[in-house]
Amino acid sequence: MPSPRHHNDVQDCTELLRTALKDNGITLPSLGFDLPGFAASYAVPLVALGNCNTATARKLAEALRKAAAR
Repeated sequence: MPSPRHHNDVQDCTELLRTALKDNGITLPSLGFDLPGFAASYAVPLVALGNCNTATARKLAEALRKAAAR
């Protein structure tokens, strides 16, 4: 089973990503952590990006392009 450290890390990482996306005007409503990853003894918990509509996907792509250009 993943350690409490992994649990805290995936929660912290999810919130960092949520904040960074929000700072760019992007919301991924289903952003969270992958619960099945906590059930498997061999797995490291994963951040689940979830689904988004095409407008949100375009905003995310634009933010990534701008960041890559810096």
